[in-house]
Amino acid sequence: MRPFAIKRIDHLVLRVSDLPRSIAFYVDVLGCTVSRVREDLGMVHLATGTAMIDLVTLDGVLGQPGGAAPGAEGRNLHHFCLRIEPFDEQALTAYLRAAGVQVEPAEKRYGAEGEGLSVYCFDPDGNQVELKGPIPSPEAPKRQ
Repeated sequence: MRPFAIKRIDHLVLRVSDLPRSIAFYVDVLGCTVSRVREDLGMVHLATGTAMIDLVTLDGVLGQPGGAAPGAEGRNLHHFCLRIEPFDEQALTAYLRAAGVQVEPAEKRYGAEGEGLSVYCFDPDGNQVELKGPIPSPEAPKRQ
């Protein structure tokens, strides 16, 4: 028997090639907030609701062991998902494109809360970010 239970993602760490550019994307475009800066580690902690995204520089203490920057030959991860509300595909897509962000059409995808619509977009280092809306509530049974 495990002595613990997973509750949610606490944080993830992304290696980034241009820290100011990545901070601008996550803060200005997605709405994260800087909660702590660790210059000694080349790290910035970003608050994202109940979790955090940590950005580390490629040349910093934490980023160096990861090798080359993410690119066409390799990535940091496949993608990560941020749960958002409200989810208006048209408004969301227009907003992201106006910010110069590559965004793909919404699709129904499965996640922690169930199946619902989400879009994929890409941060400045090419990391794929899924923005997932609320799960539709099941329709009430029809009365006859």
